[in-house]
Amino acid sequence: MPANVKIREPFGDRLLLGAIYALLGAITLTVLYPLLYILSSSLSSPNAVVSGRVWLLPVEFSLRAYKSIFQSSQLMLGYYNSIVYTVVGTFINVAFTVLMAFPLSQRTMAGRKYVMILMMITLFFSGGLIPTYLLVKNLHMLDTRWALWLPGAFSVFQVIIARTFFMASIPQELQEASQIDGCRDTRYLWSIVLPLSKPILAVMTLMYAVGHWNAYFDALIYLRSEHLFPLQYVLRNMLILNAADPEMLANTAQQLRDKGFEQVLKYALIVVACVPVLILYPFVQKHFVKGVMIGSLKG
Repeated sequence: MPANVKIREPFGDRLLLGAIYALLGAITLTVLYPLLYILSSSLSSPNAVVSGRVWLLPVEFSLRAYKSIFQSSQLMLGYYNSIVYTVVGTFINVAFTVLMAFPLSQRTMAGRKYVMILMMITLFFSGGLIPTYLLVKNLHMLDTRWALWLPGAFSVFQVIIARTFFMASIPQELQEASQIDGCRDTRYLWSIVLPLSKPILAVMTLMYAVGHWNAYFDALIYLRSEHLFPLQYVLRNMLILNAADPEMLANTAQQLRDKGFEQVLKYALIVVACVPVLILYPFVQKHFVKGVMIGSLKG
């Protein structure tokens, strides 16, 4: 058959393919439209938002809400705290996960099956909120940053995925060759295993980082000092409890407040809170799908 001859697909197949594309396009628009509406509303004037004239693109373009946000010391402090919680917490999570998963992936480890069973039990049963709070209190971690880091130092689910990745993707012959050359387990983990595990490390980093960035419940339980509140806790107070920072409204005329400036401010807060995650994702995207698929193989 000549190379330039195209095989014509049956009409039924083309119709089905068109229907699938139309359905996927409709689902994509359904997901993207609320995000676009929030972004457009945050860049529009309060009058346009309140009157309902914003539905796709910004109307009467304005950056007043974003200027008010970056003038708020409370919000900037929350931003700083969330960055600290996310960076340090993610490092702790990934480190503990790797240090748990790597030994459990070694077939020579005695009792590793029993350890996995004990860890699996925690996926179905937990001590509960009150015992956990009492434990954190007795460890003198209340109203400290450690209360948001140590109680969830690693996820059993992520340990299982990382363990499966190490067993399925790292050849046993590499370890045997390194042992012949006199390489200890710590050097083998650092110099050989981790460089070959970039996909699963990227997946764990993204999962843990997003979890820390979006977390507010632990802060609600364990923190009392305002200078320790993360961004999501501050946003909760502003968006749900309507406890807006007076600094954000200090330079705003009363008429603008009455005409919906606080509503525009809420849209801008949502956009500002989503930006760091949107920036992080492209850097790990190339490893994300590979890491998820390989780590999902059970063995």
